[in-house]
Amino acid sequence: MSRLQHWREKVLSSYRLVVGLLFTCHDLSSIFGIMGGNMGHGDTIPAGTWPGWWAALIQVVAGVLVLVGLWTRGAALLASGSMAFAYFTVHQEKALLPIQNGGEASAMFCWAFLLIVFFGPGSWSIDRLFNRRQGQPAQAALVSEVS
Repeated sequence: MSRLQHWREKVLSSYRLVVGLLFTCHDLSSIFGIMGGNMGHGDTIPAGTWPGWWAALIQVVAGVLVLVGLWTRGAALLASGSMAFAYFTVHQEKALLPIQNGGEASAMFCWAFLLIVFFGPGSWSIDRLFNRRQGQPAQAALVSEVS
């Protein structure tokens, strides 16, 4: 086993934790105006507004689930899809490239969550804990996730 392979699951868990935390903070700022407010402007999305407020609420839930590693792949798929939708409906109409249309965060989150969908939550997750409790060793859980 190479040195890098030894750290794979821990780095993957750390990646998931950071992406989930950043995404959760991003959407909490949109809903509650905390941590600098909506996109740093200090204003929030009015409660119940369609689709922005509901999208942010769904994204907070998905972000927290990814952060703790619970139903990780499904939550990451939902988060990735919501960011793709946001990019194409909010940002793409302004300009072609993310650097021009302000959609860099949407594009990056979309691809970051898609990576989590395919590689899983890593070893430090509630999903992995549940797999162990069901009598499925961690290695067998990883093999079943890959196949």
